[in-house]
Amino acid sequence: MSGGTGGGYSGDISASETWRRLEETRDATLIDVRTRAEWSFVGIPDLSSLGKEVILLEWQSYPGMEVNPDFVALLEGELARRGADIEAPLYFICRSGVRSAAAAAAAKAAGRSACFNVAGGFEGNLNGERHRGAESGWKAEGLPWAQS
Repeated sequence: MSGGTGGGYSGDISASETWRRLEETRDATLIDVRTRAEWSFVGIPDLSSLGKEVILLEWQSYPGMEVNPDFVALLEGELARRGADIEAPLYFICRSGVRSAAAAAAAKAAGRSACFNVAGGFEGNLNGERHRGAESGWKAEGLPWAQS
């Protein structure tokens, strides 16, 4: 875990640590808050080897990037459908870790107790050549993912 719990969520953790926690904790859940276009064209985390499915729920919608006003209600509905209790650890991921931090803070403010941000996100930060995916994030850490 990295320093601090910025923004009112439970903290930032690496993609590899997220994977370990998803593997070890039955009710741990990964929520991908990127846009539909990102899921389709960039790919999504593949949790099938863990017997789990990622929740795909946009925090902001393209092209206007307005925050989804129903995000928390939709998340709660999906978690209830899956039988996740209020103490279930939730791991939020986006492209680089910014939107997911905001989504984690919103879930924490709504009463969820363990809301973590996946530092580096799915694609990671920009490198010196302004490319993502080479140095940090889910893909760079070699974790399973799929593309449609």
